[in-house]
Amino acid sequence: MAVRDAKINSCDMGLSRERFLGNLTTTYGASPANQDRLMNMSAKVTEGAPETVAAPRRARGALVAIGGAEDKTNEIGILRTVLALTEKPDPVVGVVTTASSIPDDVFAAYDAAFRIIGAADVLDVRVRDRRGANAPQVIEMIKRVDVLFISGGDQMRLTHVFGGSAALDAIRRRHETGMVIAGTSAGAACQSSTMVYGGPADDSLRKGAVKMSAGFGFIDGVIIDTHFLERGRFSRLMEVGATNPEYLGVGLGEDAAAQFDGGLIRVFGPGHVIVVDSSEISGSNVYDLAEGEAVAVSGVKMHALVDGYGYSLTDRRVLEPDELEAHGLEPRIANT
Repeated sequence: MAVRDAKINSCDMGLSRERFLGNLTTTYGASPANQDRLMNMSAKVTEGAPETVAAPRRARGALVAIGGAEDKTNEIGILRTVLALTEKPDPVVGVVTTASSIPDDVFAAYDAAFRIIGAADVLDVRVRDRRGANAPQVIEMIKRVDVLFISGGDQMRLTHVFGGSAALDAIRRRHETGMVIAGTSAGAACQSSTMVYGGPADDSLRKGAVKMSAGFGFIDGVIIDTHFLERGRFSRLMEVGATNPEYLGVGLGEDAAAQFDGGLIRVFGPGHVIVVDSSEISGSNVYDLAEGEAVAVSGVKMHALVDGYGYSLTDRRVLEPDELEAHGLEPRIANT
């Protein structure tokens, strides 16, 4: 294991230079290369400085998109994982049902599910209009929760109600300081900067057939579609890719979830996540067409991922479970 570059003050650790470097040698090994790095690092250690401990910056919270129809009554596997991502013994969950036309029923289902799997409390973050999205009591609930869960329904209702609001600002601030954001169906589609909100599943490979608008921007560079296999929405993300090959299409099947973790996608749940990569398409006629005409596109890559698999957003490749697990160990080793 290579020693990473760092600016280190032994007094911050409350250790002598010798003991501090001894600990590093134990942690990283005594290979010649590592010893050279350790000697360079030792030159940066300041002896006799006042003892100060910098407050650690709390990490950004997890972001999870779910394809819809996740299990809420049996194993409750996906929601259980979402709750575990808080790393708290008694997490508080807030459920946003703004997208739904039946918010009472939807909240009742998630209230029961999250309590079964160990939530200390489940708050009904009931926001039905833009006035509610700026209400002080809503902001206070957002400040309190460890998980903000956004239900399904109509994603355009979500962006209309929350766009430019005090509540959305509070959600973004809390996410930066550790709050988990998870959403299903419409609550997943709204997470990207550009959001799919419509288009026929059976004939979307036509210019302009897929309807897109601005989303919440929790994740950049991807377009999320939901109920992907069950509603046959492959052509929707192919049309998006032909229009702008830079965007990675993420098609979430039902009872399947994708965690966006820095430059990685981590897949969990019993369903499929389909990745549609148009970055290396060899050609398309989309720019020559009138609205509604059939799109030709070649060279699209598709990957079907299941629980335990991942995908690298930086170099556009599938990560099998062993490699994905190794990525998960790196931050822990760095903080040892």
